[in-house]
Parts: sequence; C-alpha cells; structure tokens
Amino acid sequence: MLPSSVRLIGSLAGALGLLTAGAFALQAHDRDDRVHGVDLTAQRYVLARLDAPSLARVHGPRIRHLAGVLDIPAPAVRAYARAARSAPKACHVGWSTLAGIGYVESRHGTLGNRTLGVDGRSSSPIIGPALDGSGDFAAIRSTPASRGLHGDATWEHAVGPMQFLPETWSRYAMDGDGDGQDDPLDLDDAAAGTARYLCAGGGDLRTAVGWEKAVLSYNHSTEYVDDVYAAASSYAARAR
Repeated sequence: MLPSSVRLIGSLAGALGLLTAGAFALQAHDRDDRVHGVDLTAQRYVLARLDAPSLARVHGPRIRHLAGVLDIPAPAVRAYARAARSAPKACHVGWSTLAGIGYVESRHGTLGNRTLGVDGRSSSPIIGPALDGSGDFAAIRSTPASRGLHGDATWEHAVGPMQFLPETWSRYAMDGDGDGQDDPLDLDDAAAGTARYLCAGGGDLRTAVGWEKAVLSYNHSTEYVDDVYAAASSYAARAR
C-alpha cells in the first residue's frame, strides 16, 4: 500500500473541482541546486530498496504484467521505462524513481478520476493552481507561450502529469515517444523531461547524496522526498 498522506500545497482540490477522497495537491517546482537546511551526508534513504529489474523491453507482456502488479497504467510504465533508458548512463536514474515522482505529482496522470490514454495523455489536462501570490504560492505571470498550455492569461500554472512550470519545461523538454513533439501534457515526454531534470546536476542517483539532492531539486521539501522514496521503493519491491 502506498502512503496516503501526501503534503497539501494550497487547495488544488478546489482549483480542479475535485471531491474525491484521494485527491491531493500538486506543487509547482523549479530547479535550484542550492539545498538549504538539509544535511545531505545523513543518508536517510537506503538506495538498495529502489533497485528494480531493468525494463529492457518497453512493449509487450512485461509492461502489461507490471502495470497490473503495480497498479500503474501500462502507458505510464512504458513512459518511465523509456525515460530511464534514454537518460545519461552515468546518472543511473531508475524507472522506479520516475514512477515515485509520477505517483506523488498526479497518480500517473489519473488524478481526479482521469484515465491515461495509450498516447500518454490524460483524459483531461492536469493543470496546477494559479501561481497568483496567494497562500504559499509565488506570484508568477503567465506568458503568451505558457497560456497555450493552461489557458490563464494572467497567472502561471504548473502543467501535466509531472507538473512542470512552462519556463522550466522550455529548458528540459524532451520528445520521449519520438512523435516529433515535446509536450509536458504527454507523460512520455514529461517523464523523459523529468529524467533529464534529475540528471542535470551531473550527479549519480545510485549514491544516497546524489539521489536525495536530485529529488530535492525537483521539489524543495524533505517531506516530498520522503513521499517519492516511499512510492519508489514500494514499486521496486513489488516489481522483483
């Protein structure tokens, strides 16, 4: 059983009109290599628990089997496997880590009773709350380019199943499925972009310090990292 307590940041349930008990908030993130107030030498995580069988094949019975065992949509398993395989080898980002982030950010694109299509797209776009300066949110104005992703002419929003800010996506965008487009609303692309993001600092995610720093850079919260670790280690254990 994956952890049910995921940190609430703002009121996404209200923003998206979600009334389901499993609804949880998404937090916009942006890369910051500075990690304040965190002792990265403490090695709070046992990385052996994140080891999972390599998904050398991204199609076929293995993907469908894992989807059933892990309760992850098959297109999401495929997306995480592709992204891990295409990431720089020295980074050693695992598909289970990408799956842990995908779970925490959007339940693999199924947040709010959505479904994930075979094309990696949710049945309706996942758009985070307006970054309008209210509550704990920063005030970030949208741009002509970002408005096409979320439709808000005034305020910025994180978008897609991995919750990229449009400006961040412009730096880490990837075409994960080879369709000639890089779209943060497509989990194939978003997962590949997430792998690129985690590897951007040049660290090795097979080390405790490297793994924690990479996930902290994605969201500057030790509670967030705990949630990703719990999900990722659960996936890895069940996939063996």
